[in-house]
Amino acid sequence: MAKRREIRKTYKLYINGRFPRSESGRTYEWSIPDGDQVINVCRGSRKDFRDAVASARKAFPRWRRRTAYNRGQILYRVAEMLEARREQFVDELTLQGSSKRQSRKEVDAAVDRLIYYAGWADKFQQIFSSVNPVAMPYFNYTVPESMGVVSAICFDSSSLLELVSVMAPVIIGGNTCVLLSSQSKPLSAVTFAEVLHSSDVPPGVVNIMTGFRSELLGHFASHMDVDAIIYCGEDESEIRSVEAQSAVNVKRVTILNEKDMHKDSSQGPYHILRTQELKTTWHPVGV
Repeated sequence: MAKRREIRKTYKLYINGRFPRSESGRTYEWSIPDGDQVINVCRGSRKDFRDAVASARKAFPRWRRRTAYNRGQILYRVAEMLEARREQFVDELTLQGSSKRQSRKEVDAAVDRLIYYAGWADKFQQIFSSVNPVAMPYFNYTVPESMGVVSAICFDSSSLLELVSVMAPVIIGGNTCVLLSSQSKPLSAVTFAEVLHSSDVPPGVVNIMTGFRSELLGHFASHMDVDAIIYCGEDESEIRSVEAQSAVNVKRVTILNEKDMHKDSSQGPYHILRTQELKTTWHPVGV
């Protein structure tokens, strides 16, 4: 009997709750560090990004209307699903060059971070809301509200924990997002999309792309239907480009250059606030 060949996984994009190949049909080869196995990863295009933004925009109204408690429940479910597939992620992180110990630590930290933000879902508004003193017969309230569609260029030298750390505060605040995963370590990002797909996250709330950072950076920054962008990295020329192109429709730009995402400073309610707008409401006293 002939020896059975292993069926290798196909790594695709994640857009609108589905797993399409790039519309251009392009891929790029990713090689295991210190190994001879080559994996084809989808090379996302401008059209793929536009489809992802359209999906995120369509999902936004319903997602923002979900109760904060329900969004917390959904994110907690994502953590449960990630925990259930822990060994698979450990294996993929090891393929990407981490040691077994580092891989286990990263998966555990990613699960903990999801649960951490799930706990903040119905609490951050209480912290950042206020009743403002005014010298007129009005009540004056300020509350944070979700901005809309957020695009994010994730760290190129990192993988699972960094992707989760960027995504979780964005969606827990009622936004939807399009994420560009690491070009050099894309495997666990695509597998994390499978976790989202098998959890309760509605289609379009999170969209994950793979591809060339240099090719997609401008599209992420200049798209007119994106309300905010998060750039992860320290490349000064890329930062200047993002800031310049985001000014076209006055996107809010957040630059993240935290090198160690295991630190306490890489999480917190202020990371939720960076994709929130503070809205003020006046209401007459006695009405």
